[in-house]
Order: sequence, then structure tokens, then C-alpha cells
Amino acid sequence: MGLSRGKINHLSQLIVDGLENVPGVMFYEDDNDIRLEVVKALNEALKVEDEIDAFVRQKLNSYSKPLPEGSREWDVLYDKFYDEEVDKRLV
Repeated sequence: MGLSRGKINHLSQLIVDGLENVPGVMFYEDDNDIRLEVVKALNEALKVEDEIDAFVRQKLNSYSKPLPEGSREWDVLYDKFYDEEVDKRLV
């Protein structure tokens, strides 16, 4: 899922601001340095999500019986394969 640079920066700022308000959380680095690390983590997560999406779509397109995207069967299989691939990558 693609997010614009502006949206990623906005999310990173919301995350850092939220963490600053959690009792017991202390930052030992500059807020902007932490925000940049959050941006990096978000970008990496989005990259992995895109890779998984591409893999699952390729898998579904390789079926001998074409499945129309958006059909109930396609959606069910997409979700199933997507979840399986996420589980594999988390191990």
C-alpha cells in the first residue's frame, strides 16, 4: 500500500507525539532523530507489504482457471495466501 511521503511523515510525528505522552517513556535522542527512525520503520513495513501483495497476486494469476479480481473466491484466496506469507516472514 503506497503512502505519500507527507502521510508517512505525518504518521511518524503522531507516533512520536503519542509516545511522548506515555508515562514512563523517555527519549534519549532528539525527537527528530526518533521520528526519522519511525519513518524508516514505516517505509520498511510498507515495502514488505508491497512484496507480499505482489507475491500473492502472482500466485493467484498462475492458476490455470483465471480468478477475476474482486470475486469472492479471489478475495478469500488472497486473504488466505497473504496471511500465510505474513506468518512465514514473521518466523
